[in-house]
Amino acid sequence: MLPELPPLPALTRAEGELVDAYLAVLDLLGRINPARVEHTYGGLRAAQALVARATELRDALALMHQRGENEVHAPTLARALRVLDGERRAARVTVPPPTGP
Repeated sequence: MLPELPPLPALTRAEGELVDAYLAVLDLLGRINPARVEHTYGGLRAAQALVARATELRDALALMHQRGENEVHAPTLARALRVLDGERRAARVTVPPPTGP
């Protein structure tokens, strides 16, 4: 049985969409990361999908701004990202440490 995850913090709909779109972009960037992938086709497909996901990310931020949500509550959103495994997902975007001399 999987351990119970902490609950997500209360988010507005736009904040939830921001977090979802951001994580989707991270996942795609991880699949494109040339330091971590072995085949070009998967990276190509991820790069093609990145355009749509980046648009969703932009739209979520635009919606927040239009609704008067002009401040990003970083600690709350960071907590949501942690609950949704954002740290692991973000690590796939980084360059891995060297494996030898």
